Amino acid sequence: MISTRTARTLSIAAFAAAFAGVAAAQAQETDKDKATIIVAGEGRATTAPDMAVLQLSVVKDGKTAREALDANNKTMAEVLKALKDGGIADRDLQTSGFMLNPQYSYPTNTDGSNRAPELIGYQVTNGVSVRVRDLAKLGEVIDKSVSLGVNQGGGVQFTNDKPEAVITEARKAAVADAVEKAKVLAEAAGVSVGKIVNISEQGFRPEPVPMMRAGMAKEYAADSVPVATGENSYNVTVNVTFEIKQ
Repeated sequence: MISTRTARTLSIAAFAAAFAGVAAAQAQETDKDKATIIVAGEGRATTAPDMAVLQLSVVKDGKTAREALDANNKTMAEVLKALKDGGIADRDLQTSGFMLNPQYSYPTNTDGSNRAPELIGYQVTNGVSVRVRDLAKLGEVIDKSVSLGVNQGGGVQFTNDKPEAVITEARKAAVADAVEKAKVLAEAAGVSVGKIVNISEQGFRPEPVPMMRAGMAKEYAADSVPVATGENSYNVTVNVTFEIKQ
C-alpha cells in the first residue's frame, strides 16, 4: 500500500513533469513564432588569373573518310608534340571533341529544281583543351599551334587553379552585406536586429574573363599574339535570417 506522503510526492513529481513539458512546448512555439528578418547578402572578390584554358581544333577535308582522318591525325600529332615540348604536361591536354562529317553538294537542274545531294568528301574535326599554367607563354602557345595547323579556335578562358582563398573573401563580404542590409531594414521598421538563426549559401559564381571567341585561329597568328589577362571575379550569395528585437 502506498502511503499518503508517497502519493503526494508522486503527484507533485507528475505535475512538475507535466508543467515542464508544457513549458518546453510553449518555448518551442514561441521560438517558431518569433518575428524575423530574412535578407540576401552578396559578396564579390577579385583576383588575377593564374591559368588559361585554350580550345583548339584541327579541321581537315578529304575525298574519303580515311584521307581526311589521316591528314587530321598527322597535324594533331604535330600540335600535341609541340605543346608537350613547350612544357605543357599530359594532364593539361584533353581531347574535347571529335567529328567526322560527310560533305555534300546540292546541285540544281537548269530549270531550277533540286537534284539529289552528291557526296563530295568528308571533313574531320579534332578538338583539344589545353590548360596553360604559365600565362607568359600563352601567346607563344597560340602562335605555335596555329603555325602547325590549328585552324579553328573556340576561345580562351582565364581562370584560377585554386580559388578557395578568394571565394572565402567573397563569402565574408556576403555575410557582412547581409548584416548591413538587416540593420537598415530594422532601423526603418523601428526595431533592432537580434541574433542570427539561420545562414544558407546559394553557391558561388565564378566570372572568368573571356579573351577571344570562335573564328578561325589564323586571324590571331601575328608575330606574337597579344594577351591581356585582366582579373577574375567570384560572387557569393547567402540567405541570412535574423531575430527581431521588439
